[in-house]
Amino acid sequence: MSMEVDAPISLPQRPLLSQNNATILCCNCGAPIDGTLSAGALCYDCVKLTVDISEGVQREATLHICRDCERWLQPPAHWITAAPESRELLALCLRKLRGLAKVRIIDASFIWTEPHSRRIKVKLTIQQEAFQGTILQQTFEVEYVVAYHQCPDCAKSFTANTWRAVVQVRQKVPHKRTFLYLEQLILKHSAHKDTINIKEVKDGLDFYFSARNHAEKFVDFLTSVAPVRSKKSQELISHDIHTSTKSYKFSFSCELVPICKDDLVALPIKLAKQIGNISPLTICYRVGTGINLLDPTTLQTADVSTPIYWRSPFSTLADVQELVEFVVMDIESLGPEKGHFVLAEATVARASDLGVNDKTFYTRTHLGGVLHPGDSVMGYHLSGTNFNSPQFEALEDSNAHASAIPDVILVKKFYARKRKNNNRNWRLKRMNKDEGEMLPKKTDQEKMEVDYEMFLRDVEEDKELRSTVALYKQRMDKSKMDGIETQSMAETEGTDADGVPKIDLSELLDEFEDLNVEDEE
Repeated sequence: MSMEVDAPISLPQRPLLSQNNATILCCNCGAPIDGTLSAGALCYDCVKLTVDISEGVQREATLHICRDCERWLQPPAHWITAAPESRELLALCLRKLRGLAKVRIIDASFIWTEPHSRRIKVKLTIQQEAFQGTILQQTFEVEYVVAYHQCPDCAKSFTANTWRAVVQVRQKVPHKRTFLYLEQLILKHSAHKDTINIKEVKDGLDFYFSARNHAEKFVDFLTSVAPVRSKKSQELISHDIHTSTKSYKFSFSCELVPICKDDLVALPIKLAKQIGNISPLTICYRVGTGINLLDPTTLQTADVSTPIYWRSPFSTLADVQELVEFVVMDIESLGPEKGHFVLAEATVARASDLGVNDKTFYTRTHLGGVLHPGDSVMGYHLSGTNFNSPQFEALEDSNAHASAIPDVILVKKFYARKRKNNNRNWRLKRMNKDEGEMLPKKTDQEKMEVDYEMFLRDVEEDKELRSTVALYKQRMDKSKMDGIETQSMAETEGTDADGVPKIDLSELLDEFEDLNVEDEE
């Protein structure tokens, strides 16, 4: 008799618990935890409630800022520039906190505060190992109080006789037009940003600096834009015999060439032959890093570099204050051109002689492209004029050049306009200068206003000069702007109704304060 046997059935085996693990209860809340991994007999939630890993980190600190230069103090004595809510300012805030070296920083960010509250809040997220095998992460806020503290550089600028170097710029001419142009170049390139004071003195300006290298950098800038020669001197202020430390004050003397634009120059005959055999009687039509001269009878140009000039210096024969107004009776172009100069033959008469006599002068000029019969032109009247110049006397005694001296040399076209034009649609920036202990006299003030008006006219009339300076739009009221918008197009182009040159609006710059910049929401 056979017996049936059921097939074997495999049952799932239960995992065997490790004999090494010991389960215990949390001493605080009674939750079961692994006793081998939980130090202190606390579960993870209780560890977060009872352990504070940010206990040794400051919650309050103080930041110092200079209200004049808006730089922040980085202890012990370093001042840095940092914008609000920038990475540099956040790094400065973290350096101010004690206790961060023992924890790991996970995240840091600014919390918005009122700008006038003088408070800065930073949100920090840190990590630290509380027990063996237990790492905690915690987030908290730190509040900084912003305090004002004047930096040493600003303290020196508000204290007399604290400068370390001075640059004395001088030019022995009877007007300030060159310094007005140099001022615009300095403003355009921000070469005066390191100065602590600018003082106006006779025949020039004094620039004061707190460091010697700043003054040397400024002298290099002057050498790159103007024909100057510089000398350096130093004065011992103090001497420590124990450490052999000496303190000096440095002075840099920069003298500009006393020749300006539109001046009449009589070159030494030997020098005229060396620079291209140009006629010794020339006009200075531009002053850059050297002196650019023009012979108005042949359109020949020559350059006199700064070292060549100071090797054998010469003075001007006449300056712009001695210009005489002439009226063009007839003019005929001869054909040769050089840049914007056009050679022409002109018949002119003095404006003061019209209606008195019929005396006219025949001359060659480089202004054939802009002059027409009936126009007024400024020039130098040489016939019957005595010049106290050895170079001009040498020309008169020379057989080769005495017959080539003209009666009249025309310099530039004259535009009839008001003595002071207050309706310009542009303006120039000015430097903040210290006038010194004595204010200028009334006559000197009027002379400075005349020089400034002449410089503004030069900017209007000379396009090359205009391209080297920064022109800004004139600030006007809304009622005046409505009237300007209704003007004819002829008044906003190159010249106005009277023929006076006018600067186009496309050449003008908007100042940052005039721009309506708004944040997009």
